[in-house]
Amino acid sequence: MNKNKIINDPVYGFVAIPTGLVFDLVQHPYFQRLRYIKQVSMTHLVYPGALHTRFQHAIGAMHLMSMALETLRSKGIVISEDEEEAVLSAILLHDIGHGPFSHSLEHSLIEGVSHELLSSLLMDRINQDFGGRLSLAITIFNNGYERKFLHQLVSSQLDVDRMDYLNRDSFFTGVSEGVISFDRIIKMLNVVEDEIVVEYKGLYSVEKFLIARRLMYWQVYLHKTVIGAEQLLIKILQRAKYLAGAGKLLFATPAFQWFLNQQIDKSNFLNDPLHLDWFTRLDDTDIMSAIKIWEQHEDEILSRMCQRIMKRDLYRSIMSDKPFTSSTIDSVKVRVRECLGVDEEDMHYYVFTQEIHNRAYNPSKDPIRILLKSGELVDITEASDLGNLEALSKNVSKYALCYPKEVGYIANPSAR
Repeated sequence: MNKNKIINDPVYGFVAIPTGLVFDLVQHPYFQRLRYIKQVSMTHLVYPGALHTRFQHAIGAMHLMSMALETLRSKGIVISEDEEEAVLSAILLHDIGHGPFSHSLEHSLIEGVSHELLSSLLMDRINQDFGGRLSLAITIFNNGYERKFLHQLVSSQLDVDRMDYLNRDSFFTGVSEGVISFDRIIKMLNVVEDEIVVEYKGLYSVEKFLIARRLMYWQVYLHKTVIGAEQLLIKILQRAKYLAGAGKLLFATPAFQWFLNQQIDKSNFLNDPLHLDWFTRLDDTDIMSAIKIWEQHEDEILSRMCQRIMKRDLYRSIMSDKPFTSSTIDSVKVRVRECLGVDEEDMHYYVFTQEIHNRAYNPSKDPIRILLKSGELVDITEASDLGNLEALSKNVSKYALCYPKEVGYIANPSAR
């Protein structure tokens, strides 16, 4: 079979599938599932073009990895063919454990099971299918390989994963603040003392990368309406889980039904491979088909919330730099009770808060090092003449309050 394929990517143009192993990984059913999982969850309800998938992102990240390896080899860094194939496989599979709508399942149907754990479990299973050919890729992915810089290319504060999703999400949302000079950054990469560093000439491109990451989080990933939509989806799944546990009949695909009707946590996944089997059959279409049917469900709470998602009649989201006072939240609940007749025990489906965080750069974790012309290595915050890079390293917290729009605006939603 001819495995020398190319993919026409809207962001980078033609992307080559570099090896037969990578082609077989792309063809694997677990990877093909990513075609049906949106990269940025409910963001399309704010930016209509944001319908790109985890599949596209993984292919793009692999392409950037190929560029990075080519750059490093051109600078005398020896990378074997086995290492190349392994690190390409690792980045290709880095998101293999994502469930429908990204993190929604982690907060509703599956307790305490992260997509990182699921990715690791699925990579182990694929490795069995491939007769151990992914063993080195898994070692690199888990940061167990002796050449640490290969793991840094997969997962760090300046990895090809972040470069692709910033570039790609900017492209599909139309938010130009996320555009980065990924090609310039990659050309400036080097390895010193087994660590990825950026040559001084790439300093300004990395500064722009960090600024773009901060702006994309506030403008896209943590947009107040996106947060409200994602929380509403989580509330729908929580309500469905509650009703299923109470013995109510709910339409769901077999894979979705499996997780609705059982309390499944981390230990279940670790001890019974059947749960992982069902997880690999789950994607966005399972959730959306159920929500379309649940619009007509006899449970009024579930029905109302599903109708809101389908009609984009989302909750109002108010953002604050400080936590909302209990009196403010109580006043919203009073209005909801008066307007919609909601009982106190069900109020958490209609009024809820969320704390969100944004930290573009953490100098204490995998710091981005700049290689000065003198040969000295310094943290980017020291090398930069932009004072705001110090601000980007601070963890900024904001608070969201969500409630139905029909209760009207809440006067002076002050925070303490």
